[in-house]
Amino acid sequence: MLNKSSRAPGGQKLCSSSAENKLGRAVPRIPFSRPGAAVLGSRSLPAVEGGKQFSRRPSSLTRPVSAAATAQQQGTNRRRAALQEARMSKDLQAAGSLRTQLTNLFRQAINKAYPDLTDEPVVAACNNAKFGDYQCNNAMQLFAKLKGKEGAPKAPRDVANALVANLPPNELLSETSLAGPGFINIRLSNEFLSKRVSEILRLGLQPPYSPDLSSKKCVVDFSSPNVAKEMHVGHLRSTIIGDTICRTLELCGAQVLRLNHIGDWGTQFGMLIQHMSELSPSADGSASGDESISDLMELYRAAKKRFDDDEGFKQRAREAVTALQSGDEKSLKMWRAICAASRKEFAAIYERLGVKVEERGESFYNPMLKGVVEELKEKGCAELSDGAICVFVEGQSIPLIVQKSDGGFGYASTDMAALKHRLEVEKADWIIYVTDAGQAQHFDLVFSAAKKAGWIGTPESKAKIDHVGFGLVLGEDGKKFKTRSGDVVRLVELLDEAKARCTATIRARSEETGETVDEASLDHAASAMGYGAVKYADLKSHRMTNYKFSFDSMLDLKGNTAVYLLYAHARIAGIARKADKDIDALAASTPVVVAHQKEVDLALHLSRFPEAMEDMLQELAPNRLTDYLYELSERFNAFYTDCKVLGSEEEGSRLQLVEATARIMRQCFSLLGLIPLYRI
Repeated sequence: MLNKSSRAPGGQKLCSSSAENKLGRAVPRIPFSRPGAAVLGSRSLPAVEGGKQFSRRPSSLTRPVSAAATAQQQGTNRRRAALQEARMSKDLQAAGSLRTQLTNLFRQAINKAYPDLTDEPVVAACNNAKFGDYQCNNAMQLFAKLKGKEGAPKAPRDVANALVANLPPNELLSETSLAGPGFINIRLSNEFLSKRVSEILRLGLQPPYSPDLSSKKCVVDFSSPNVAKEMHVGHLRSTIIGDTICRTLELCGAQVLRLNHIGDWGTQFGMLIQHMSELSPSADGSASGDESISDLMELYRAAKKRFDDDEGFKQRAREAVTALQSGDEKSLKMWRAICAASRKEFAAIYERLGVKVEERGESFYNPMLKGVVEELKEKGCAELSDGAICVFVEGQSIPLIVQKSDGGFGYASTDMAALKHRLEVEKADWIIYVTDAGQAQHFDLVFSAAKKAGWIGTPESKAKIDHVGFGLVLGEDGKKFKTRSGDVVRLVELLDEAKARCTATIRARSEETGETVDEASLDHAASAMGYGAVKYADLKSHRMTNYKFSFDSMLDLKGNTAVYLLYAHARIAGIARKADKDIDALAASTPVVVAHQKEVDLALHLSRFPEAMEDMLQELAPNRLTDYLYELSERFNAFYTDCKVLGSEEEGSRLQLVEATARIMRQCFSLLGLIPLYRI
């Protein structure tokens, strides 16, 4: 498992005055491959028996309303040509994050100054800009290793001076300074930052200018609702956290399989099928029987009550499970009809959220379960215990039960089969499971059992596996979010409410300003703001924390909300629109010059976007992106307040800063699953 913390221990500041500095510890990061490595394109996901791939086609309403569509396409063509040229030129030296480039420079310095040492540089952004942009914190640990050797430096500051003296020639640094016992403060050159902003406009944010992952084939298991049950607020977190992880991996050049491991098999189907059969004895599960399953949730509740209260029904339900698992055609037809009805409801939710998934439910792995258990037994990993087949894992108080005492299979069996399939058939080198934190022990058992079986953790199988847990959604009273009647809150109701509130807000604003808005534009804006607000409020909290669901907070026009950021983007887009200039042509002919301190601050933050993606993938925490996005809007506001754009002598350069901000905001929106608005 990855180290999930990139902050120095003890909450220390990584960049401060000499009196405040303490030794920081190196934190391992995701290995990113060298700039210019081959990038795999997205593949078309195969159809799955009994499954369906849901996708959301981009609406024309998501595009800016502009009469310059031809110029926009020409700009796209220019960026493609520039990127192709850059791949064969020295521009590749600027590929990768600033942190990565600085790490490479200090790695060379360490190798040259102290060839016998193999320590990795520890480079981090400064929390306090007055001390520098970045800091290298290796001097103390290197001094400790050199101490006592012939010709060893006398103090950590001597080590720091040696590293600075051995830095290779480069265009990144404008100055370095020492603080405390040997911290190296680093200031980047304005010329380099100017170039980075130009590259954002000329080359875009695709690899190699976004992080290029060493993992190229990724499987992300997320969302995973249960058939015959409605998606509720708990499914929101898994769905949007998983979607953001997928989007970020895809931007970084990975081939991502977005799997929706729905609960479409098990004893609950015998219960439901038996109940439906007794309600309507003529029902055969054909398409014409849709009326009998129009309200699956109510049917499920009624069937569950009968199952709990009526021993006779319970026995008949168990016999129905046996018939289903034995391939009884009538039972299979009803099962397919139930799944189809649920799938239709799921698809509508995914459409509204802009999430695409490939369904691969528990039933897909059913034929594999017996073989998986036999393999575990043959390898000596599984043993009989109280009639059940179990895998015992060192350090765990409970075993992983892969076959129950009655011969049946449960979630553990399915998850083991799914993991094996993803490793051996899908050939994944990174598998990510996104579920609530309460399932952490279960997945720890599954991963440990897989390691015991030799599926992972061997020289032949170096795939990474992560469980991405998340906390609860709470009501404003601080308790688990439920309706007044105590039921779980339906996700569709939340989305409806968010959109309705945004619709009312936009109408009221339109009436106040006297502007007219057509219904199509109103619906588009309300959907973008409402659904975006729900998503962003969830994603901006660290996934492991519980957060309070509040419409008033998430729809606030001030502060760190999607609504505020969408308005901010619309205002920024309006600046470029008012200038009425081809920004791509401007970027090709006019250099960016950052001189004013607010220009420097904005250019530095724009250049740090790849680091936000690196941090998100390191911690698998989308709030790293939301934090970056909100700070970008704050940096832009400070720049726009102090630096006149339109009509200034620096208009050409500053318009490019404006456009670069807008493009990175849109990229952040895309990663978070938000739809940008150009006019509100």
